[in-house]
Amino acid sequence: MRDVEGRNVTFLSSEFPVFWESAQGSWVRDVDGNRYLDLTSAFGVASLGHRAAEIERTIAAQSARLWHAMGDVHPTVSKVELLEALARITPGDLQFSILSSSGAEAVESALKTAMLATGKSGVVAFEGGYHGLTYGALRATHRPDFRGAFLDDWPETVAHLPFPDSLRGPSDDECVNAFSVFCKSERGKRTGAVIVEPIQGRGGVRVPGPHFLRGVAQVSRENGALLIADEIFTGFGRTGKRFAVEHAGVVPELMCLGKAMANGFPISACIGTPRAMNAWPLSTGEAIHTSTFLGQPLGCAMALRSIQELEAQELAKRAADLGRKWKARLAEVLGGRACVGEIRGEGLMIGIELVRDRASIEPDARKAAEVVTRALAKGLIVLSSGNARNVLSLTPPLTVLEGELEMATKILAELI
Repeated sequence: MRDVEGRNVTFLSSEFPVFWESAQGSWVRDVDGNRYLDLTSAFGVASLGHRAAEIERTIAAQSARLWHAMGDVHPTVSKVELLEALARITPGDLQFSILSSSGAEAVESALKTAMLATGKSGVVAFEGGYHGLTYGALRATHRPDFRGAFLDDWPETVAHLPFPDSLRGPSDDECVNAFSVFCKSERGKRTGAVIVEPIQGRGGVRVPGPHFLRGVAQVSRENGALLIADEIFTGFGRTGKRFAVEHAGVVPELMCLGKAMANGFPISACIGTPRAMNAWPLSTGEAIHTSTFLGQPLGCAMALRSIQELEAQELAKRAADLGRKWKARLAEVLGGRACVGEIRGEGLMIGIELVRDRASIEPDARKAAEVVTRALAKGLIVLSSGNARNVLSLTPPLTVLEGELEMATKILAELI
């Protein structure tokens, strides 16, 4: 790996990583034959489980017919069916979609749409937010370690405002007030897009109260900015609702989707209201925003089947019920430990924040890294998150068994 891959991509040490060979359900096997319980769903993608039988049959059937088409010239029926399904399951009047291959591309589509619809180039994002690393989406991503090498030549078009933090503050109200004050400033008046994760994923599973998102939506409307909900991580049942905005009863103007959308195929979407999406000019045969693999037949078929299985198996409800039980069990086993600052989350998106001691709540990134590495030796795949990288992120498949979660709980208790 060191001899052939760009040096910034994969962290390599004597203990990390393992190389995957196969996977099934919630389990992964590495090239040495070791088995691991995957508490990550491979970045939140395998919500139906690895190699879900229904998706496997769909891949086989689609592969026998068509692998590739011309998505923005001569599309497939499956593309239309997927677009119809997205319009059906998303809240409110979200109706028109732009398909793409990655979450970051969906964010690019949303930012472009907002600029066309409002005529304003300013963007508001939030501290701790992660929206991808392509050059445009990177403007909205917050972490300095991602942004630092690339920002010198950028105009100041993005403002990062406070996001609620239940452990350290600020509160929901304070964040909404800060956003409202900013929008009244000269710089704030140039804001056309407001992008927010309803629950921050890579930012450390930070869960605001419903008042925050409602307040942000109201202030955005009052100031003529379009609200973009980044549901790339939280969408498709992960948080116990189809989409996390439903916890607050908010309908954004634009929503970005990806990750679990096809349970393993790189496909994403930006879906918007007619008011937002009609800002794009009607196609005259040359789309001004497109890509070669837009509406790829395999991805569309897999995404459509994934949505059908999400509904048929009632996986959002299962995530809500199972996540509630697991969070309570984790709190029972770990809640009294001085190194555990908070256990939080919605559905099967749970974060365990590790601190040096509860009195100071100083983040303990060293401890989190140690747990992530030692977990491999115990048969668990887990990731750390948060700006300080001190939060253990637990996002297992929505099909994970209760017995598997109990096994994971006992191992985490031993390691923490």
